[in-house]
Amino acid sequence: MKGTYTCDRPDTGRSPPVTVSSDLLVLQVPARALLEGDTVTLRCRGSWNRTVKFVLFYHEGKELGGLRDGTELSLSPLQLSHRGRYRCRGLVGPWGSEKFRESAAVTMTVHELFSVPVLEGPPELIEGSPLTLSCLSTPSALRPHAPLLHVFYQDGQVVGGPQGSPQLLLPTVGVSHSGHYSCEVRSEGGNVRKSSARLRVTVRRIPPSGVSLSVQPPGGQVALGHRLLLSCTVAMGTGPLSFSWHRKGSGALLGTGHQLELPHVGDNASGQYRCRVSDGDSVAESDPLNVTVLGARR
Repeated sequence: MKGTYTCDRPDTGRSPPVTVSSDLLVLQVPARALLEGDTVTLRCRGSWNRTVKFVLFYHEGKELGGLRDGTELSLSPLQLSHRGRYRCRGLVGPWGSEKFRESAAVTMTVHELFSVPVLEGPPELIEGSPLTLSCLSTPSALRPHAPLLHVFYQDGQVVGGPQGSPQLLLPTVGVSHSGHYSCEVRSEGGNVRKSSARLRVTVRRIPPSGVSLSVQPPGGQVALGHRLLLSCTVAMGTGPLSFSWHRKGSGALLGTGHQLELPHVGDNASGQYRCRVSDGDSVAESDPLNVTVLGARR
């Protein structure tokens, strides 16, 4: 009688189900749980050992190839797109009176081996900081210990992996580490691969701060015609940094280096001097430093 049968033994447990059909043609699909990356063989067989020839396979009504001398269809590697209803059609019957018959439809379920990964990390950090990226994916409960490999990309270039760990650590980052990051999770054999969405990471320079001035001769008092040297230092800030020198009451730019040298000071060199430092995004300025030219005309 047709139906689905299993058997049970105390030492081995229950067997996989077997379907017995009164149909002349039967499509056999493995009874085990199927996951992405597996290899699966579909078999089109005649019931009661009837000979089958010129077999066609169909997936959701779409023909999968031409007439076959064989009665098997291999799907490898198995993908989520292989889910759905299958049937087969073939020539069945004794020689001379064969007829084309069609099997009943069989639904095949394909489970994810692991979920699409999500890349997590800080969207913004300061130059010199460590960067940790985590590529998070959930393995199937049907195969929770399947080995997975992780690959990390920056702007399409590999920067880490393939590796078993889902984390990538960059101990110290610079501005060049700014960009779009993504990760890919692969099955051990590489049959299943899934990529995360891109994550934008911006590395910002440490803004300049703590700008101070020093002067030679000490005290900023210099004799007319003698040498004056001003130096600008920055307590914090990552480069490249640009410097500019200014004197109160003068709109002229006096210099652009971290030092300002006046080999022979003139009458008009007295005044308040400042140094401005910029990293391109922010500007810091020193306190004013008074310079007095001794012997200058009043």
